Amino acid sequence: MDTIKDTANLLLQGNFTEYQWIPSPERPLPNVNRIKEIMNLLKSILFPNFFGDVEIGEYAPDAKVEANMTRLYALLNEQIYKGLCCFNERAAAHDRTAPELTTAFINKLPEIKRLLATDVKAVCDSDPAATGYGEVIFCYPAIQAMIHYRIAHELLKMQVPVLPRIMTELAHSATGIDIHPGASIGEYFSIDHGTGVVIGETCIIGHHVQLYQGVTLGAKGFTLDAAGLPVNVPRHPVIEDNVIIYANATILGRITIGHNSIIGGNIWQVHSVPPYSRIVQKKATDFNDGLGI
Repeated sequence: MDTIKDTANLLLQGNFTEYQWIPSPERPLPNVNRIKEIMNLLKSILFPNFFGDVEIGEYAPDAKVEANMTRLYALLNEQIYKGLCCFNERAAAHDRTAPELTTAFINKLPEIKRLLATDVKAVCDSDPAATGYGEVIFCYPAIQAMIHYRIAHELLKMQVPVLPRIMTELAHSATGIDIHPGASIGEYFSIDHGTGVVIGETCIIGHHVQLYQGVTLGAKGFTLDAAGLPVNVPRHPVIEDNVIIYANATILGRITIGHNSIIGGNIWQVHSVPPYSRIVQKKATDFNDGLGI
């Protein structure tokens, strides 16, 4: 038992004090389980009868939505407060309290729902296997990822610390779709299949953009400061309106894919292309002996 006690003391003493993030009564950490509950409540609020417990014959969700929003306010206010307390480098500069931020976010829910409705339509319209909007909401990982992203993006714009990253990483773990909450994504966004999609923090994506599985919108390199640490500057692609990017394409750096372009599968793209471009792999060349490249 002395060994266990000694080891426990060593672990507590070596709690990364130099990084200044140790939780304490004055600096409580957000709770991931509470954030999961927040996401479940938000799904049931944004899509009543699709998420949460629904009894047979219960298709008048007004009272339940109101009750869920009351619970949402309490939980979200608590978690925002903890985030502001623990990550004090941002809290020190923040000009709004947790209740103010919570209220401001709740007021954004109608617009978040409108944006998600455009995503549902885009996914349904682009997939002949989809039988309707209901199936897309229930079953498609892209919608799960976009619910998390659009909620997290609004919180990040309000400078709420850490919660947005937790929310999008929950979706990443569940769907294999990795969208940073800092990315800017327009209306009618769709992802087909979705596994392995990566969208970086400073991406700007226009309206009516469609991605397939395995697409990476990433950084080509990093700008470093005098200490050799990466600087947070725009480093991910700009994808203009009405672009389709097929499976396993990799687009890197602060380049622009012009509107109405198509990027074929397995393309490695590090240079901007103008509108209406068609970027595809070169066709195989056959030689007299039948071998090709």
